[in-house]
Amino acid sequence: MKHFKTLFIACAFILGTSSFVNAQSKVAHIASQELVESMPAFKAAKSEIEKLNKTYDTEIRNMVLELQNTIKKYSAEAATKTNEENGKRQQEVQATEKSIGDYRTNALQDLQKKELELMKPIYETARVAIQKVARAQGFQYILDSTTGTGVIMADGKDLMVDVKKELGI
Repeated sequence: MKHFKTLFIACAFILGTSSFVNAQSKVAHIASQELVESMPAFKAAKSEIEKLNKTYDTEIRNMVLELQNTIKKYSAEAATKTNEENGKRQQEVQATEKSIGDYRTNALQDLQKKELELMKPIYETARVAIQKVARAQGFQYILDSTTGTGVIMADGKDLMVDVKKELGI
């Protein structure tokens, strides 16, 4: 009877220990921003966005330069024009300034839209690859160890190499 009681306690202890071990979650980490920035698609998208930005900047600069030339011309001719003509010219300049401001606002919105359009599939590809690798290795949780995301210490498994391998980079 005593052996049975000892055996029962030993079995309960082993079962309790194994339940505790099984209850422990496997956690890994990855610097997701670093991963995304290393992807060729990210570099291509960034290049396309920079090219579009330069195009808008050039157009805005040309518009502003043209406006400045018009202002100089109107200022030089102001003494020879009537008050009515000078008033119309001032309204024209103000309308052009507003037009440039509207164009700049639309350009910024277009750039943001284009960036979202290009980056969303890249982030999705990275997320899917991270999930695939994490599931294959039995991890329940993956923390983002990108600087500034709130992870203070990341001594666990770093999935960067495995995920890059999955993505072929």
